[in-house]
Amino acid sequence: MITYRIGNDLDLDQVIELYVASTLGERRPVDDRGRMEAMLRNANLVVTAWDGELLVGIARSLTDFSYATYLSDLAVRVSHQRMGIGKELIRITKREGGQARIILLAAPRAVDYYPHIGFTRHESAWIL
Repeated sequence: MITYRIGNDLDLDQVIELYVASTLGERRPVDDRGRMEAMLRNANLVVTAWDGELLVGIARSLTDFSYATYLSDLAVRVSHQRMGIGKELIRITKREGGQARIILLAAPRAVDYYPHIGFTRHESAWIL
């Protein structure tokens, strides 16, 4: 039974281990504890998924709760993928974000996932 929680008061080691176990750690500074701690602490909407005491998923966002929610990290442990956990993390993020639209940059491996769950591609995004 997967349960979901809201909040960023999490054990940093559990979060880092999840990032590595989900493959998102390949694209995040998991070896820089200070930066990972700041990323977690400064996110103002964090939704997690738990299988008992095991952290199996996270959606880490920045939002104004009105117009835009930037979903900066969506990670689900490889062993728990294809169970609807990512979709539920996004559903809860959307609910908690009020009227805000969810905006994200897809990881290369996830490009085909997001259209499958209702996202549309936006061709004019920019990164500096």
